[in-house]
Parts: sequence; structure tokens; C-alpha cells
Amino acid sequence: MNEILINVQGIGKKFCRNLKKSLWYGLCDSTKSLFGRSVDACSDILRKDEFWAIEDVSFKVRRGECLGLVGKNGAGKTTILKMLSGLILPDHGKIEMFGRVGGLIALGAGFNPLLTGRENVYVNGAILGLPRREINARMDEIVAFADIGSFMDAPVQSYSSGMSVRLGFAIAVVLVKPDILLLDEVLAVGDMGFMIKCLNAVRELANKCAVVFVSHNMQFVSSFCSEVLVLNKGKVHLHALSVAEGVDAYLRLFPIPAEASGSGGAEITKVSIHYDGESGTTDIAQGINAALDFHLLISGETMDTILNVYIMDQAQTPIICYPDVPHPLRRNANGSRAAMLRLPLGSLDLNAGHYSFVIGVAERNSNLCLKREQGLAPFQILAEVMQWGCIVRESSAEILAN
Repeated sequence: MNEILINVQGIGKKFCRNLKKSLWYGLCDSTKSLFGRSVDACSDILRKDEFWAIEDVSFKVRRGECLGLVGKNGAGKTTILKMLSGLILPDHGKIEMFGRVGGLIALGAGFNPLLTGRENVYVNGAILGLPRREINARMDEIVAFADIGSFMDAPVQSYSSGMSVRLGFAIAVVLVKPDILLLDEVLAVGDMGFMIKCLNAVRELANKCAVVFVSHNMQFVSSFCSEVLVLNKGKVHLHALSVAEGVDAYLRLFPIPAEASGSGGAEITKVSIHYDGESGTTDIAQGINAALDFHLLISGETMDTILNVYIMDQAQTPIICYPDVPHPLRRNANGSRAAMLRLPLGSLDLNAGHYSFVIGVAERNSNLCLKREQGLAPFQILAEVMQWGCIVRESSAEILAN
């Protein structure tokens, strides 16, 4: 299982922001190659309007390993996959691929839109050098995996993006039977049933081939990948052999946004998180008891209000909700009501990662939002193991029968 299938050494790729200059540079380089002159001498030099999309990236992937390639949009992830698949060549560095390569880098890439899905299967098989009888033998399995019904015999130009991915993924995992599988956000398109099917297929393939997996879903990355390469502006930000370390480095690239909305009938200030009697740090050990302190001010004549508090993950998805929190307020001389509140959070048995709070105040009868603030009191849960969901501790299984 230590067989190296992907060996990437110091690759770089540059592009030009100006289309006319890009065409001219390409013509110049082609002319030099035509007359036997090397273009390597200037491959490391940026000409006017050129920039490095990828610069000095190296990694190896062995059979049975899955490399998670993560980073912000525009970090160079898809460019690397295109170089690995041979669609574009690096300007410097070396790429070695050992075995049959399959994968999805763009939705419906390589499909002829005028041909039917079934005809495109035969075309892709012919390009791979497979005899027609072998394609026929696998056709039923491809049709079943793609699960697009009668559209299998309809032109691909009539497909939705999800249907194109279904067919492309079916070809990649059923027809190609790859040694190397390249996946670029393939799980981001499609319904839940297809996603589950893809997840199971990736799990099975990851045990016997080398996988390069691009995704912004850190739960998928942590589930499948054995190591993580974090890219930032075309360069290696971190090559982590620990998936948890790689996921954390990726999340740190995105500051939690602080935003507010509402009618202005309430104010939320002095928000801080306390744990075991301490405060002032945003790093909290997994499972520790904590509380949220904040000052709430409600102006005007509004008397009956609803106070909701949420713990949000990095993607601003609610993880824990504290609904209709009791909030007795004292009346001020100017008619407003206010109080400094403490909400016990209990044991923060959350997955390792970055979190923040959302506090919302609304009129109970009209449901008018008086104030909603997100990105409050950001904190990080520290843990040695990357898990997902709330952690249930001291759980045990009871033996019913031997």
C-alpha cells in the first residue's frame, strides 16, 4: 500500500490577465518550440499582466491514501487538478502519474452536448481504449449508478448540472476503474440520494486507489482524507498529515463575520464567554462548562419579548439553540428596560472547530425583529480528535445477547 501513484514536485502555473497578451505569449512560445528553441528559460519569469496561479507546490499520494485539497476560491485547487489530469501543463516542476486516471474536474467536462448520455459513455470508453464489448458489459451498472432514467437516451445538452455530474461520476467510478481518482466539488451538486451514493463510492475507491479530493465541506474532508493540503493564493499554506490540523488551518482563513440587523428597538453589548470562572481567551477545551454574559437593552414600550441564542459553526450553521431564554429586565428612568444577563451553556461538548454566537430579540406578538447580531464572542473548541456533532460522553452499550 506504499506504492506512490502521484508524485508532484515544485509545480508552477502562470496565467495572463489580458486575453490578447495571453494569445500573443502563447503564439510566441509555440513558435519557439516549432523551431526547436526551448521555452524553459523564460518559464520562471513573469511577463506583463502574468501572475502565478500555482507556485512551488509539491506532494505525493500513495495507493490507499486520499489527499484533501482545500483553500479559498481562487487558491489554485482546480488548476492543480487540471495539471494532474493533463488538461494543462505546468510551466515548471514535474508531475508523475502511475496508473489509469479518472475523475471529475468540471461539470460534464468531455461530454458532447449533441450526443445522448449513452453515446457519450461509448465515446469516453473509446477514448480510454476500452473495447465496445467491455463497455456493453458495464453499461447496466453505469445506468444504474447514474440513475437519470430515460435521460440516458436524451442529448446531454438537455441535462441539468446535477444530471451531468451523475453521468460523469458513473463513468469515472464504473467504466474507468481508476488507479487515481480526481474529484473537484463533485458532492456539491446533486440530491441527497446521489450524494450518499457518491460518498459510499469514494469510500470504497479510497481503499484501493489514490484520491485527490477538492471540497469546501470540511466534514467530507475529515471523513475521507488521510492528509490535507491547504492552499492560499496559489502557494502551500500548510501540508498537514493530521486532518484535524489541516481543517483548522483552512477554517482560520475565514474570519467569522459580525453583522447586525433589526428595527433597532434593542441593543446587545458586552458579550463575552466565561468558562470555569475564567474569561479573556477564545480557546476552550472540549467538554468544559461555560456561560455567556451579555448586556440587553430594550427601548420603547415593548414589554413582551422573545430572546433566542444560538451557537453557530464556522459556516454560520446553527449547532445549538437556546430558545425563549428568560430575561427579566429592570426598568430605567427613561422607560427602557435593561439587564446584564448570564446564560449557562452547560458542557460544550462540540466538535473541534471555530464557533460564535447569534443573539436575537423579537416582539412576541408581532414577531418583529428588534435586534439580531451574529459573529458575537467567537471561540475555538480544542480537541485532539476531529469528530462531528455534539459529543456524548460516558456512553455505553448494553449487551442484549451473545
